Amino acid sequence: MSGPPTNPEKNPSGHEPVLIEEVVSLLAPAPGETLLDCTLGRGGHAAAIGTSTNGVTVVGLDLDEHNRQAAAELLTAEGVEHHTSHGNFVRAPEFLKQSKLAADMVLADLGFASNQVDDATRGFSFIEDGPLDMRLDSSSSVTAASLVASMSERDLAEIIKQHGEEPLAARIAQKIASERSRRPIETTGQLADLVREAYGVRARTSRQHPATRTFQAIRIAVNDELAALQTLLDRLTRALRSGDVAWLRPGARIGIIAFHSLEDRPVKQCFASLVREGLAIDVSAGAVQAKQEELDRNPRCRSARLRVIRSTIS
Repeated sequence: MSGPPTNPEKNPSGHEPVLIEEVVSLLAPAPGETLLDCTLGRGGHAAAIGTSTNGVTVVGLDLDEHNRQAAAELLTAEGVEHHTSHGNFVRAPEFLKQSKLAADMVLADLGFASNQVDDATRGFSFIEDGPLDMRLDSSSSVTAASLVASMSERDLAEIIKQHGEEPLAARIAQKIASERSRRPIETTGQLADLVREAYGVRARTSRQHPATRTFQAIRIAVNDELAALQTLLDRLTRALRSGDVAWLRPGARIGIIAFHSLEDRPVKQCFASLVREGLAIDVSAGAVQAKQEELDRNPRCRSARLRVIRSTIS
């Protein structure tokens, strides 16, 4: 099994795909098969699968056009046949049909590429101050700043509570509402400071940065991430229940990598339901996590959970 190049010349972002050996092993590519990569990213998983066996074709989508282009360049360099498109993975079945292909493997990595997190201008992180953006798709009109400015205090509190599982959501929303009445909240530093102030003395004893949950919640809302995931799960479920093989081939392996409980819970529930109905087999035996060697090399994979099922439709 070969993986994507790890030298700086071929991987300038320094991004390392998580659970890459496990993904290739559990999706088990065979010669001539097609991979639908719903979240192409920088192309690391797709390149590893595409180069692991002969004749694999990659069909990939990503909301980040810059990363999609980087992935296409990597797949070209590795000699992997590919069809890629800028867009949300909810339109993956249509894109497959347009490409006159059906998927033998489906992969969705719900995390972020390192270049997205590390680039302060994208606004995903509070480590360095930057514009309050958080968009995966730069062509979208909704930014974190516009969302924070326009939502009611009650709706902000609900989003932070539901999407961030933040116990101090109401206090944080109140702090945001009070501050924005005086001046616009336009940078990640401003938002992070407001959350810290809302935490008060609790900030000193918090095991993680106080703003972590709030940033997660607002990012999820900006990109409508949970709705997109549910749509993908619904479309996979409908295809298996109806026996529709127009875009999902018999025996297809489906893998999803989640990074927090809001993502992993619906994946776990959906996959368990399909297994109970006899429409799939759990080939990963629950959630697969990174081995210690990978954790030592890439701490960002600590929360990653990979679940893989195989369709029993024949």
